[in-house]
Amino acid sequence: MANVAVIGAQWGDEGKGKIVDWLASRAEIVVRFHGGHNAGHTLVVGGETYKLSLLPSGLVRGKLGIIGNGVVIDPQALAEEIAKVGAQGLRVTPATLRIAENAALILPLHGAIDRAREAARGERKLGTTGRGIGPAYEDKVARRAIRVCDLAEPDTLARKLDELLLHHNTLLKGLGAEAFTKQELLDGLLRHAPAILPHAEPVWERLDEARRAGTRILFEGAQAVMLDVDHGTYPFVTSSNAVAGNAASGSGIGPNAIGFVLGICKAYATRVGSGPFPTELTDAIGERLGDRGREYGVVTGRRRRCGWFDAALVRQAVKVGGIQGLALTKLDVLDGLAELKVCTGYRIGGDSFHYLPAAQGAQAAAEPVYETLAGWPESTRGARSWADLPAAAIKYVRRIEELTEAPVTLLSTSPERDDTIMVRDPFEG
Repeated sequence: MANVAVIGAQWGDEGKGKIVDWLASRAEIVVRFHGGHNAGHTLVVGGETYKLSLLPSGLVRGKLGIIGNGVVIDPQALAEEIAKVGAQGLRVTPATLRIAENAALILPLHGAIDRAREAARGERKLGTTGRGIGPAYEDKVARRAIRVCDLAEPDTLARKLDELLLHHNTLLKGLGAEAFTKQELLDGLLRHAPAILPHAEPVWERLDEARRAGTRILFEGAQAVMLDVDHGTYPFVTSSNAVAGNAASGSGIGPNAIGFVLGICKAYATRVGSGPFPTELTDAIGERLGDRGREYGVVTGRRRRCGWFDAALVRQAVKVGGIQGLALTKLDVLDGLAELKVCTGYRIGGDSFHYLPAAQGAQAAAEPVYETLAGWPESTRGARSWADLPAAAIKYVRRIEELTEAPVTLLSTSPERDDTIMVRDPFEG
């Protein structure tokens, strides 16, 4: 049986939480390998709704959750999330959650500089969550980050804070924001240390032992390929790599152990915040998709922009993300539409493109080339087999497979866990 890596194939918010939860029932370990608490996964289990940002989704199913070294962790946000799910009856302990000792931490100053930069950008803001994820990754690359293991060494912590403050307070003052003191940051970190350190370990070692034992591992991605810092619609992207290759470096396991790569995408398209969106609909159909799909960001609460399915973009994500199969979600949101459109490519300045170019100006100017397909009046909500689907819906799914050059492995027809059609078992490889 293979391991499975789940990644987003659009701009995030594709319904990864439900799919990971569905797959987690057949895995023993679930690993978050990048991002921070800017990600949001919603799981609906037995009438209870869990909204997770840092915690691996498998915890809801009683699986061992691991936060890998590729994740940036806000200690306060983690504590609040553990308390929130605890109030829902889900107890998180060192026996159920392990954290990479070499994972970088998000400090209050990271959020402050994130928000100050966005304010300074004015109309050209990137649409970040303001939670400090980008600045934390900057510190990691610049080799000045505070890491989980530093919480066990107060002297090291104090010394590293001097370097951090020298850099960030200069920037904060230049942006007209308040500076931080060493003592307030040190006190905050040491206050969280007793709660975090019992979870910390070299998770690469645990994962290596699991691999050798044949234990099934599920790698849980955040955001999506088109938000990848290298391959996405830069600069309107996240600050980490969201492709499947990062499941290896972000958790400390060899790339040969990643296994089957499952890309999640909606049967239409959505995006939160700023950035290019060639198939965006600002008309009544866009409003209908947003209303029926309940398109609000888990973390931001912002209304998502909605549009037609962009097969050219997903095909691009399939190729650069290493995707071997697609999980198509929210098919039921399209119920009742007389016709559907699918983007097959773009026109930019008189030229035709089968992919979205990297240049920012070209992305903004991209005009979609559409293919029109018949819709279906019947309801697909809750369908659990191909026999439950209208012929037009099946034809729509098949055309998506052809255009994206990837088979639909799973098909989701509602937020409920069991309303899923499995075409191929990802764990079978």
